[in-house]
Amino acid sequence: MGIEEEYLLVDRQSGALVPSQPPGLIEKVAELRHGLVSPEFFACQIEIGTGVCDDLRHLRADVGLLRIAVTEAAAEYGLAPIAASTHPFARWEQQQITAGERYQAIQRDLQHVTRQLIISGLHVHVGIEDPELRIDLMNQIPYFLPHLLALSTSSPFWQARDTGLKSYRMAVFGTLPRTGLPERFDSWSEFERHVDVLVRAGIIEDSSKVWWDVRPSERYPTLELRITDLPTRMEDTIAIAATYVCLLRMLWRLKTANQRWRSYANFLIAENLWRAQRYGAGGHLIDLGKAALVPLADLVEEVIVLTKPDAEALDCVAEVEHIRTICERGTSADRQLTVYREALASGADDSEALKAVVDALILDTLAAPVTGVEEGAKGATPERP
Repeated sequence: MGIEEEYLLVDRQSGALVPSQPPGLIEKVAELRHGLVSPEFFACQIEIGTGVCDDLRHLRADVGLLRIAVTEAAAEYGLAPIAASTHPFARWEQQQITAGERYQAIQRDLQHVTRQLIISGLHVHVGIEDPELRIDLMNQIPYFLPHLLALSTSSPFWQARDTGLKSYRMAVFGTLPRTGLPERFDSWSEFERHVDVLVRAGIIEDSSKVWWDVRPSERYPTLELRITDLPTRMEDTIAIAATYVCLLRMLWRLKTANQRWRSYANFLIAENLWRAQRYGAGGHLIDLGKAALVPLADLVEEVIVLTKPDAEALDCVAEVEHIRTICERGTSADRQLTVYREALASGADDSEALKAVVDALILDTLAAPVTGVEEGAKGATPERP
């Protein structure tokens, strides 16, 4: 397994996004944490990536240490990272695209739609060596993508407005081509043939420019989850990663018994994705087997039961069961809206209330204690992710 998280860098005093990244920040984080850090499309972002982790304990340790490294390095410049998929009041017009041919090429190709992409996400990689199995599981996992999105929501604000959505990031990201639910393919070779049409036409260099909600990674033998917002609390990130890997293992387990998860049309799954985007963890999704709306909490209990043998095999029962806690107390989006409304109710004006949201995000980004960190986790870093 491996995780990538994209943080937004804010000024500690004003709460505003930094228009440009201080020279030396990336190098300082890399020095603290073995180089698993890189710039992102905008200068106000910084991406971390864990090493290749064999279990959830190792994964938790890596994410925790990387969050600490970014926080400590940023503090030397008067900055702080926030783990959220949008900034509550930033204006995209004021942000600078990171220098470098790769980022400039994306801007030339996609033009104005790239200018508003000040959004951050969580990407979870799960190693699946067999490419045919990778495609088979990609065909089946979309049923569960709305569940995972709803549990991760952290982007209720956009340009100083309450959007009414728990994940506005999805609305912004959807303006790009080659996004959304993946196509279904009968084989790995069929997937490669379709990607090769765009490569031979000179539209993309490789499948890394296919930005589906879940996709086979171009660089690694993994199935990469991309649908989720970036949870603010680390414990929620780990819970979502644990649930994803257990869902994949459950589907693999069914396959070994000559069974498979029922296939549903993307039309129906997309409706659940919209409901997850709109209502988050407190909402209802369609139980597609019953053709009825049910609370996400009920579907979460179903997931916990379905994946219990897999969570036990992977020693992550507590991490998977934490998704129940997310439903009960809400996601980052719920917390942000509560802070905002309470600040307004106490007499703050709109900008003061939005600044209070940023302050809460700074605290919550590093709120979870780092557990299970031993010398092995602090030593030489495995190959990324």
